[in-house]
Amino acid sequence: MDLFSYEEAERPRARLLADRMRPQTLDEYIGQEHIVGQGKLLRRAIEGDQVSSILLYGPPGCGKTTLANIISLRTEGDFVKLNAVDASVKDVREVIDRARSNKTLYGRKTILFLDEVHRFNTSRQDALLPAVEQGIIIFIGATTENPFHHVNGALLSRSTLFQLEALEEKHSMEAMRRAMADADRGLGFMKLIADEEALQHIAAMSGGDIRRSLNALELAAVTTPSEPDGSVHITLEVAQESVRKPSIRADMSTQYDVLSAFHKSVRGSSDAALFWFLYAVEKLGMDPMTFLRRLIVACSEDIGLANPQAMVQAVTAMDAYHKIGWPEAKYNISQAILFAVESPKSNSTAVAIGNVMNAIERNGNLEVPLHLRDTHYKGAAQLGHEGYKYPHDFPNHYVKQQYLPDPLAKASFYKATEQGMEEKIKQNQQRRLR
Repeated sequence: MDLFSYEEAERPRARLLADRMRPQTLDEYIGQEHIVGQGKLLRRAIEGDQVSSILLYGPPGCGKTTLANIISLRTEGDFVKLNAVDASVKDVREVIDRARSNKTLYGRKTILFLDEVHRFNTSRQDALLPAVEQGIIIFIGATTENPFHHVNGALLSRSTLFQLEALEEKHSMEAMRRAMADADRGLGFMKLIADEEALQHIAAMSGGDIRRSLNALELAAVTTPSEPDGSVHITLEVAQESVRKPSIRADMSTQYDVLSAFHKSVRGSSDAALFWFLYAVEKLGMDPMTFLRRLIVACSEDIGLANPQAMVQAVTAMDAYHKIGWPEAKYNISQAILFAVESPKSNSTAVAIGNVMNAIERNGNLEVPLHLRDTHYKGAAQLGHEGYKYPHDFPNHYVKQQYLPDPLAKASFYKATEQGMEEKIKQNQQRRLR
């Protein structure tokens, strides 16, 4: 069967394979057993048509919209779908007005599914709140972005959050095999033969996105010339033509997560820190400056005076990046990252900052001790601004005197550790206490 005869025979199948194969029931649904497996809360709610307001959070292609579609087929109420990309406050209010009428006149509930809810700004999300609180609508939101960053706190608190996990290659394999066997909605009407390695390639390149896997499979099927016996053979070479690059997610939440993984790795693994940095820049397209800024922060937050040279390396790497650009600067930045990871660690700077901020919060406005006040003008002594001891006039260039405000005179904020160069600082602190 060639492409033209395929098109002629399949005009009713004008929709993409991924759309045609979208599961209609929970038994057809692939993955997410942790929330829709047998006996799970959400499954029981869907099967009993008792779904309350929920948020579905997960990466693209993991089944959020499909799950909402299954709910729409199970409910006896009205199901309205809006996309936050093009929906307005007016659209939302029209849905709420109709829902109010249906509930008042007919006792009929309305479920509003808002896809990509993170695209709704605060004012548009606020328009939903009264209707959700009063039970006029049941809200279902879907988002690829962290809802704690992008969804109104009040709306989030009134919804049950379900986190969907990224699907794996095995899920894509299952979906493709199902499509090849389904003669009504899938490709089962074709005499289709697909090598195992071809399906595995499509699954791997799709990164767990079933939609992408099915669309690649369909592309391979309809563009491959048929054999003399009418069969269509999808080989690895054909599959490689159909989907060339891995599917990479680079939404805001992913970038936050990768940056977090990088910073945490700087504290303990050279391999991981270097991996997350290069993965983010080379695969996700993130700005190297994002990681340089985080590295400089880590050099004080997690290394500090245990090895002050770590910050020097990081700032120098930033300067190199500005001067020579990417990709050449990857060597300079990688060197600074490895230097930081392999440096002795100390969070005493961060702890000292926290101690000082707590003291400021507890004590409010504080007076500068008289002997520390400005004395550059005539009459300072008459105001009592005297008594300061100049440390360089004393042995070892140090003299005991009060430097903090009176209520904090005996406070201690910075305590050096025994890590790296900070050990010498600790010895110096102890010597001053004698």
